[in-house]
Amino acid sequence: MAAVAPARRRKRRSIPFGRILLLGFFLIFVLWPLYWMFNTSIKPSDDYLTVPPVWFPSAPTLVHYKAALFTYRGLDGLINSLIISLSATVLSALLGTLMAYSLARYNTGGQHLSFWVLSQRFLPPIGIVLPVFLIYRQVGLYDTHVGLIIAYTVFTLPVSVWMMFAYFRGMPKSMEEAALVDGCTRWEAFWRVAVPLAAPGIVAAAVFAFIACWTEFFFALILTSRTAFTLPTVFRAFIGFQGAQYGEAAALAIVSLVPSIALGVLAQRHLVRGLTLGAVRG
Repeated sequence: MAAVAPARRRKRRSIPFGRILLLGFFLIFVLWPLYWMFNTSIKPSDDYLTVPPVWFPSAPTLVHYKAALFTYRGLDGLINSLIISLSATVLSALLGTLMAYSLARYNTGGQHLSFWVLSQRFLPPIGIVLPVFLIYRQVGLYDTHVGLIIAYTVFTLPVSVWMMFAYFRGMPKSMEEAALVDGCTRWEAFWRVAVPLAAPGIVAAAVFAFIACWTEFFFALILTSRTAFTLPTVFRAFIGFQGAQYGEAAALAIVSLVPSIALGVLAQRHLVRGLTLGAVRG
């Protein structure tokens, strides 16, 4: 028995070390590409393909950021992406909350309507982009912010509805019924009781919708041209017949990460709670 106790102690001590080692490998795997992308964005053009590679540039420069934002109109794409993504996210979260509450509380459309809404996300975008393109050309929505906002709202709405549906379905009805007894209408009980309780789930759905809109490329490529183009479509300008502009592409990639990281940090508390509670209760 005396020999078994030290063995168990060594085993217990080795578990945290193994976890730390695994976490260290994971951080290196995730952070190393980010560091190399940042390193490429500030190093001179002559240091891109040198052997051995330049790990720390001796003369950092911001010329690639200036070229990416102004010469290649990356700043215009950034502003368009912010306007379109934020607008589509707000619409998707608002409509998704209303639809999910109706499905969860009133069983609107029967038992299979919620899955039918989710199944719309299974439709490949390439199967509908041509009809949408022709319709947009006819009604004047081609290369406009409104046209892309509508497309992104429809694109992200099924996932928002499904996430919020699982969240509302797991919420107890007693608090809403108590509000009704106190004299609130159905609408007041929804806005004053259900929505505040479901705030973490709404934030989680909104973050997913924003990231989907922010990184979407296919619809933006087909439905925009010179006015409403988004940030992902700017990257195609960095590859030409005479080579690739690695520094400008890396600089714009670093800039494009800032809104997503800032949103994740600001919504971290609600995001984690919304994902865990929605998954368990759903």
